Amino acid sequence: MFRRFSVACCGLALVVLGWLPAKGAERLPPAAQWIPAEAVIAVELAEPKPILDLALNPRLAAAVTAMPVYEKAAAQPGFKQALGFVRYLESQLGTDWKTGLRKLVDGGITWAVEPKGGSLLVVDAQDEAILAKLHEVLLAVAKADAATRGDPERVKSADYRGVSVWSLGKDEFHAVVGRRLLLANRAEIIRAALDLRANGEGKSLAALPAYQAAKKAAGPKAAASAFVHLAALKRIPAIEKALKGSAEPLSALLFSGLTETLRRSNWLALGLRIEGETLSLQAAVDGKVAGAEGAAAFTWPTKADEGAMANLSVPRSIAAVSLYRDLHGFYAAKDKLFPERTSGLIFFENMMGIFFSGRDLTEEVLSEAKPEIRFVVAAQQYDPAVGTPQMRLPAFAAVFRVRHPQEFAEVIEEAWQKAVGLVSFTRGQKGQGGLIIDRPTHAGTRFTMACFSTSRVEDKSRLDVQFNFRPALAKLGDYLVLSSTDGLAADLIDALKREMAGPVKPLAQVHSLAELDVGQLAAVLQSNRAAMIRQNMLEKGTAQEEAEAQIDVLLTLLKSVGRVTLSLANPDGQTRANLELKLNLPR
Repeated sequence: MFRRFSVACCGLALVVLGWLPAKGAERLPPAAQWIPAEAVIAVELAEPKPILDLALNPRLAAAVTAMPVYEKAAAQPGFKQALGFVRYLESQLGTDWKTGLRKLVDGGITWAVEPKGGSLLVVDAQDEAILAKLHEVLLAVAKADAATRGDPERVKSADYRGVSVWSLGKDEFHAVVGRRLLLANRAEIIRAALDLRANGEGKSLAALPAYQAAKKAAGPKAAASAFVHLAALKRIPAIEKALKGSAEPLSALLFSGLTETLRRSNWLALGLRIEGETLSLQAAVDGKVAGAEGAAAFTWPTKADEGAMANLSVPRSIAAVSLYRDLHGFYAAKDKLFPERTSGLIFFENMMGIFFSGRDLTEEVLSEAKPEIRFVVAAQQYDPAVGTPQMRLPAFAAVFRVRHPQEFAEVIEEAWQKAVGLVSFTRGQKGQGGLIIDRPTHAGTRFTMACFSTSRVEDKSRLDVQFNFRPALAKLGDYLVLSSTDGLAADLIDALKREMAGPVKPLAQVHSLAELDVGQLAAVLQSNRAAMIRQNMLEKGTAQEEAEAQIDVLLTLLKSVGRVTLSLANPDGQTRANLELKLNLPR
């Protein structure tokens, strides 16, 4: 127990260092020069201040401490013991932990992992005297505990290259070199770092060309960055298997381009930037896209001005996704993507043959779709005259562009009506009501929709889940809308009319764009809180109080996030990704 606690102490102590004026502090090289070149992952916090400003934001702390789960954890003996230990360290070092934390990590933090699971944490303090004092206090605590337990030999040290390497227990080894703390889970990791310190000509991570290129790609202004040595990781069987691609058609459609690029890459670079409450994470790899000859060529724009379209904006939007995917190219490459055809794929082809009256799925159906595909998810507004389901689900829709809208319109309409008829026929066999087809008009555009009747339902405030669905098909210019509800179809007709009124330009070389309004998602989940608690109790067998706590933690976390945006592009033939997250901390 104390072995784990002692390791935690070293990490916890990093947050309670005080401040003394630096006197003759050793000039240390970048931490990467002390990390062996065999490291496969390296995470560096070069500019800790913006990260600490966010982590120590009083509004974030208030949101966390207001959670019932925090109050419950704070009442536990282990939590009180840890808090008492922090208070003790504060008294010994003469500082509060927040001030100590800021002054400790000013030099940066680096964490590296080697292929066999060894890890090294490097922390650069501002002042070596404070670090020495902290180390002295921790050693005294560890030795006292070891003596009390009758194991005084547990805390020990050994000299290596003129540096004392200490161990407080199994899988914990550390050394203090000036104002630098080295903490590892294996003795040989510490020794390798000290070898590099003594011999500047040694093979360090900093001298690795892949690391240098990744560091440059992460950008000089990144508050934190990460290097992943893909060339080394790909030798691990599990990762090698994962990068071979998925046999599932949907996963292949979404991720084939990304996995193929990763297979061609030697490194992955990540760079984190923080501006106020907005976090931006940029990713880059060195692998070039395969080009037209690759099995995943359907995911990449072939011309410089091609790419996914901007996401569509509709009222109460929860999520929007825009993709550049050549569906004809995707299905034409099915023998390469799915060399062992599954029964599910064969069944899908047979069903499509029925819906499209025997037309060839690849050459006569999917060839009609342009590569620009968009999806929208939005919260629903329910008509009181129709009723409200007990479990309220968001509406969702797919928007396509077709090459020959006039000729293809009847083909799609026929297939859609066959699908609706199949649902009604299946429900009729069970003695349940089917879908009723209607042809309403919105903003001058007539579209097709189907709905379940509630005329025989007495309590329209607690309808069954199927009443969330009112499937609709709309055709507008060369746009084709397949929606789960007529309300979302109408909103998309408005959005597409606005788009058609101006110049329609794709996002050059962007092949994937996703946006999520987490606040809107939280609102939808909040409206279903009671149903989610019941489901949690049934599926996990938890008590109501515990189920409520779990759901409320999820809702609190979601409410603390605003909007998330992810884009993937191929400028100059290389894959670049950008993830932006805007927080919504309580005021």
